Amino acid sequence: MAWGYARAAAARGVDIIQNCPVTAIRRGADGAVEGVKTARGFIRAKKVAVSAAGHTSVLMNSAGIRMPLESYPLQALVSEPVKPCFPCVVMSNTVHAYISQSDKGELVIGSGTDQYTSYSQRGGLPLIEHTLAAICEVFPIFNRMRMLRKRDGIVDVTPDRSPILGKLPVPGLYVNCGWGTDGFKATPGAGHLLAWTVARDAPHPINAPFTLERFTTGRLIDEAAAAAVAH
Repeated sequence: MAWGYARAAAARGVDIIQNCPVTAIRRGADGAVEGVKTARGFIRAKKVAVSAAGHTSVLMNSAGIRMPLESYPLQALVSEPVKPCFPCVVMSNTVHAYISQSDKGELVIGSGTDQYTSYSQRGGLPLIEHTLAAICEVFPIFNRMRMLRKRDGIVDVTPDRSPILGKLPVPGLYVNCGWGTDGFKATPGAGHLLAWTVARDAPHPINAPFTLERFTTGRLIDEAAAAAVAH
């Protein structure tokens, strides 16, 4: 899916630079955004949209903004491929695990984040053991499946478990963060709303409440029980 988005963006004239991490956001004398510092040099820009998942708070610190975020390792794994046998997504909050089957036949398995904050992409084995035990409890038929590979990432979480998507106090700076474990599945909608906000320098009615300022005004959006995997 990511490569599909990349090809469509490239066809519309977007320059995609791989293996080029952004190390800092630079502001001018007037406080507005000037551009970003990268491993390959400085890129000047009047507008910068940050969608960096678990490293959002690090980049925002370089711009002088403190974000209400905590970053956690998130793990998922896939099994060896088998013939189609599971045409849906099942999620259980009781045993805290989810499972689906990909088009290639692999069982896609995951649960929640690790219990500790970290920028490490090496998740803990106890969570994987708990997740697989939960899946085997709900679906004994998968008891003898062999796991093919595991991936680890970093997610950022807000105090009210809802994203921050919109303008920031720094002119020309926009952010899309705080999705927790929902980010990848929420990408199409979040991308549309972020593009709208950047183009118009004003939020879409849908993402208007999801501002950074809600953590100072107290207008929180408590959706801790919601997960995009189950929608």
